[in-house]
Amino acid sequence: MSRRLQSVLLPAPRRWILWVAAIPALLLFALVLTWAASGFRSLQDWVPFVAALLLGALILWVSWWALKADRWLSTPAWLGWLLVGAAALRLAVGVLWFLALPAVGYGNPAEVQGYVMADAQVRDQAAWELSQSGKPLSQAFRGYRKADQYGGLLYLSAFTYRYLGGVAHQPLQIVVITAAFSTLAVLFTWALARRAWNQATANLAAWALALFPEAILLGSSQMREAFTVTLAIAAFYGLVRYWQERTWQSLGWIVGALIFSLPFSPPFAALLLGLLGIQALFMGKRRILRQRRLWLVLITLALLAAIGVWISWDRFAPVGVNNPIALVGWWIKKSAGWQAYLSEQASGWIQRVFNKSLPIWAQGPFLVLYGVVRPFLPAALVDNSITIWRGIAIWRSVGWTLLLSFLTFGTLLAWSRASGRGLVRGLSVVIWVVLLLASFRGGGDQWDNPRYRAAFAGLQASLAAWAWMEHQRSADPWLRRILIAVGVTLAWFLPWYLRRYTLLHWPVVDLFKTIGLGLASAALLLFWDWARRKSP
Repeated sequence: MSRRLQSVLLPAPRRWILWVAAIPALLLFALVLTWAASGFRSLQDWVPFVAALLLGALILWVSWWALKADRWLSTPAWLGWLLVGAAALRLAVGVLWFLALPAVGYGNPAEVQGYVMADAQVRDQAAWELSQSGKPLSQAFRGYRKADQYGGLLYLSAFTYRYLGGVAHQPLQIVVITAAFSTLAVLFTWALARRAWNQATANLAAWALALFPEAILLGSSQMREAFTVTLAIAAFYGLVRYWQERTWQSLGWIVGALIFSLPFSPPFAALLLGLLGIQALFMGKRRILRQRRLWLVLITLALLAAIGVWISWDRFAPVGVNNPIALVGWWIKKSAGWQAYLSEQASGWIQRVFNKSLPIWAQGPFLVLYGVVRPFLPAALVDNSITIWRGIAIWRSVGWTLLLSFLTFGTLLAWSRASGRGLVRGLSVVIWVVLLLASFRGGGDQWDNPRYRAAFAGLQASLAAWAWMEHQRSADPWLRRILIAVGVTLAWFLPWYLRRYTLLHWPVVDLFKTIGLGLASAALLLFWDWARRKSP
């Protein structure tokens, strides 16, 4: 038996202490969850949480050791603790939603039952009904289209309730699993950044994703993005690893991520495959044509995807659409129609902008660009929602504003240098394609749009971490300038929003004048900063 295998199967005595201590800690944690979920009525309520926590711990443990087989990496011990902490944080936030929303929310059906997202409530209720119905679980892929369009998460939830659940519906059981699986994105983000750049960048990227509000929100909910965020970054990690070592093991990460993505969302799997191709082109336009092994795998996956789409065509294609080209055209038309619907249902200020300032052809692009900056920090700061939702809005807005600023800086940095690396340029293109597609498909709204793009949060955290480390190395002034420009532009929107919710009298009513004042102020400050640095 090799020493490496012995270290895995026969941990050191010090590790045995941790393993022994972990068992009562897990049981105690299950007691806490049982109390939060149902007040601990009986052991029948406790056992399902023990089973769910064991499954979550197994997910983390198997993935940790699978990644340790990558000899390029030397996974530090603190990263394991970060994974445990990130999973615990997501689960704790899920418990917070479950306890707080029924008491201090608006009182809608989803909140009353402890769900932070309405989609999660509909899907989870259907999963519990399926698990108790005695029907085959495969019905999740056929008879529950309104609850889950693709069926993958519905199947997983119903499976958990039927074989690991108790006699009562416990929604937090699924949150245990989503918290654990979404946390794996932190591990693969670290691995990708470590292979692509260095240890310091990898550490920063892992921490950034662990604490990113949108990732925490989705990891604390019964949403498919809790799974796709990990599958996306795992696939890109496999691509970077393959580019460096050309092994079948590397391709295994790509194949596995794409196959597991299909039940959750075939469109996501197709998008992921296309984005991997874009990234590969940027990493080596000439070399990719000679990678027969990679092309074999990608073509095989494309054929499997085509077969899967053909089998499940009626689940996502409308009546009368019978080929992929027509489906793409229908998707674009439907997304544009959703944009139009949102514009009709939008708040008064958007209606005024559309009626007075924007021609019809410019309204769609305006909503897409507006969606990229949402959740919008000035709007969140002055929102008159109840306390918990205002807090959630500010929390999400601060996180996205900071991340978007670093993504902008990272993109400029990647393309402004003659020696810019193909990898970071590819990442920047992939990320902005995702941002624009998510905003277009989600109508630029406050919820669907951010969760669509959050599926690729691992890539976003990686590019942002690289940008920060490059700034630390070269003291590039453009990060400071971008932050100044963002700050002063947002500042002009504060009184503009305040006049809508308070008695504040503010003379600048027109939206584009507000944008113009923000951009002009930012330009003046940037010019001042540039002149100050140039002066002797």
